[in-house]
Amino acid sequence: MRTKIHAFFLNPIVVILIILISSLLTYFTGGLGYIFGMLAALIAFWASRFKWSEFGIEKFNWAKTIFRAIILAVAVFLVIDFLVQPVIEQYFGTIDLSALDGIRGNLVSYLIFIVFMWVVAAFGEEFLYRGFFMKRLAEIMGDTDRTWLISALLISALFGMAHLYQGLSGVITTGLIGFVFSVIFYRNRKNLVLAMLTHGFYDMIGITLIFLDKDRYLIDLIQNAI
Repeated sequence: MRTKIHAFFLNPIVVILIILISSLLTYFTGGLGYIFGMLAALIAFWASRFKWSEFGIEKFNWAKTIFRAIILAVAVFLVIDFLVQPVIEQYFGTIDLSALDGIRGNLVSYLIFIVFMWVVAAFGEEFLYRGFFMKRLAEIMGDTDRTWLISALLISALFGMAHLYQGLSGVITTGLIGFVFSVIFYRNRKNLVLAMLTHGFYDMIGITLIFLDKDRYLIDLIQNAI
């Protein structure tokens, strides 16, 4: 039975249907798309007998991976948040982060949200969007460098769409960030943990600035200078 379920989740048509259903649910309902996709990914993981390599996690050096993730997270934050985001907001409006207002100046909410972020976003989203969706889609299209890049573009668009609550600027910005995470995984196909940690450290920077109520300070300065 387990073997049959595993084969079912390796079927190209099934993979594409899961991605499409998850995307439609995300567009029309928001969080249900993530829940549906994650449920499918976890069942596939169970059916594989918890074979991490099927999701891009094999042997890697923890210390080196953590160091690289911190450097990458800071670089992504500086480039996207302080150079690209102000330009995007200039044309498509300010990113709506009102959903996170509850952590501003609230230490308890901030700490709880950090834990939530590491579990749901850093691990969960990378496991789903990169480890399951992107990897499976790239493989069924031929498992070449080209198909991995095509898959990265497609899944990054879906990742951006999952942030519709942030407005059009949020969708575009998170789509770009998702593409960066996808390229990191594309270049390190046996180390999804690098993308997970980069995602987590990147979000920690942004969440901490929101907690300190400093998330708009430099962005507003840059926009005023444009």
